Amino acid sequence: MPHHFPPSTGPSVPLGEALTAVDGGRLRLVPATGDSTVLFLHGAGSGVDTPLFDALAARLAAAGVQVARLEMPHRVAGRRAPARPARLDAVAVAAVRALGAPRPLALAGVSMGSRVAMRVAVTVGARGVLALGFPLRPPGTTATGEPKPSRQGELDGAGTPVLVVQGDRDPFGRPEPDAGRDRRVHLVAGGDHSFRTRVRDGRPAGEALAEAARVGADFLLDRMGGGAGGPGIAGS
Repeated sequence: MPHHFPPSTGPSVPLGEALTAVDGGRLRLVPATGDSTVLFLHGAGSGVDTPLFDALAARLAAAGVQVARLEMPHRVAGRRAPARPARLDAVAVAAVRALGAPRPLALAGVSMGSRVAMRVAVTVGARGVLALGFPLRPPGTTATGEPKPSRQGELDGAGTPVLVVQGDRDPFGRPEPDAGRDRRVHLVAGGDHSFRTRVRDGRPAGEALAEAARVGADFLLDRMGGGAGGPGIAGS
């Protein structure tokens, strides 16, 4: 069972949010008026408090969607390196269980978090996955001079509709749309892996990030617009 921190102990939480410890991770929840829930999964080097997540959360909350932000165990413990993929996936599934396996549910991940979302989407019954900067292929080469392994298999195996929002100069590559797998790709002009732009791109500061949040929120709201229902977590 998840442990709920009493109000006087544990990490500080923004007003109106609930905090739950989940399998070494930490789940922050902003309740809302509707039944829909989106679970945010952060990147390897970032946390749950980023301008992109904040912009996305604001749009979802305005539509009555419940937003949950999962902080992975390495961030909670103050470590830089994340756990192995199987461990990250287990924490994500535990977080959905702690939320009560809400329906409808969608996942939104940044970089590493988008990989976790692809791998667990079917297990948790997600109606869609928003990938904000999917790290298709790490830049550089291996010690033997070979290209680093692609994560195309994770992308192809999501088993649910996917929208990849990718900066058009992301060094991690450019995923391709696939109508057969219901995967769309939206390119953000001038954006890097974190949707930062350069002066010469001719875009005001923050405009690319705002575009990513707007397009991502529209996709998530569309995917959850059919109302509640659907199967529970596999094996539950």
